[in-house]
Amino acid sequence: MGIIIRDMTEDDEYYVGTCTHVNENNLEIESSSPRRVSWLKKMEKYGLKTKVALFDNVHAGFIYIMPIEITPFQIYGKDLMVFPCLVSQSKFSSKGIGKELIKAAEEETLKQQRKGIATIAKFWDFWFMPAKYFEKLGYKVAEKQGINAILWKSLDSSAEPPQFMNLNYKFKPIQGKVVVDLFWNVFCLTSDVEAQRVREVVSEYKNDVVLNEYSGTNPSILKQYGLSRSIFVNGKWIEVGPEIEKKILRHEIENAKIKQ
Repeated sequence: MGIIIRDMTEDDEYYVGTCTHVNENNLEIESSSPRRVSWLKKMEKYGLKTKVALFDNVHAGFIYIMPIEITPFQIYGKDLMVFPCLVSQSKFSSKGIGKELIKAAEEETLKQQRKGIATIAKFWDFWFMPAKYFEKLGYKVAEKQGINAILWKSLDSSAEPPQFMNLNYKFKPIQGKVVVDLFWNVFCLTSDVEAQRVREVVSEYKNDVVLNEYSGTNPSILKQYGLSRSIFVNGKWIEVGPEIEKKILRHEIENAKIKQ
């Protein structure tokens, strides 16, 4: 039967919503999944497509492709489509799943009469969104910031390369309070799960901690701050990893209280 690529159906929603973490009995993931799927379906009217790969009728990966104007990541440009992430499960790594999904995304870009396609990838020795993989598929660096880079492919001679948004975060202190600024988006499972953890930890401190939330899935918020996923405690950026652990956030809040 081989590889089949299709637009997301009802049968694919749980697989996509849990970001392949199916039947793991993880309450955080199970809670996030319907929120993610709801957003994906809501944005379909604006051009978002979720392409799902099956190998011998088994889910093998997926890719989101959407107009750059609605992308919940810190990238801007015009007449382009963006795929924020590509998921190809390791057990199918030799089957060409990723290449077929990228091909489907490029075909969708042409179908929507866009001039190019882009993503944010990383120059690192890790499996998630490796820039070198996309370079092998003909993608070129449009802009680089540290290990992060915008990679893109022009499909029209008049296409203009995309750029990173400018970071525009400024801490606003509140006397006698610890302030947690949370930038998150429901599109990304990791970010959505993390946001819920932050809310739960902040609630433990009642009125001693103020939580400000900024949704990266709101284009005006994203454009204003240039951030789609970050956590700051009294203006200090907190490194989060996959998802921030509650004990780490508590530690940072306690330290901020001591310094007041």
